[in-house]
Amino acid sequence: MDLRKLKTLIELVQDSGIAELEVTEGEERVRITRTVAQANPPLMQYAAPVMAPPVAAPAPVPPTAAATSAAGTPPEPAGFAVKSPMVGTFYRAPSPGAAPFVEVGSTVAVGDTLCIIEAMKLMNEIEAEKAGVVKAILVESGQAIEYGQTLFIIE
Repeated sequence: MDLRKLKTLIELVQDSGIAELEVTEGEERVRITRTVAQANPPLMQYAAPVMAPPVAAPAPVPPTAAATSAAGTPPEPAGFAVKSPMVGTFYRAPSPGAAPFVEVGSTVAVGDTLCIIEAMKLMNEIEAEKAGVVKAILVESGQAIEYGQTLFIIE
């Protein structure tokens, strides 16, 4: 099953509100699941309000710390963000000893291979959706990545 079909299936699950989708094509089988947030959380009856002690005003934040988000990660650079279409392991090169597909400063065209994501023992080539210059590579080779995680910034 190709990457475009997988993207379409993932979008279908997200947009439709279903919790699980399983598709079989020949010997290939894909199962996409997502957790559905509980619509009406149960109300706590007879819960007494909790009073927190007064807290002193927070100390001023230095400018360098203000540039980072609440999670402590630096903000993404401006440009087109190439996001991961799946969960897996990120690889910058086609094999361990080979040169990376792209480096920071590389010029890419639409359809050029940027990296490989290994998911369930399948190697999936991730292609550039936009032409431009690679401004940032936000993931290290061999690192586990999540669906929707930003991998590259292209300007």
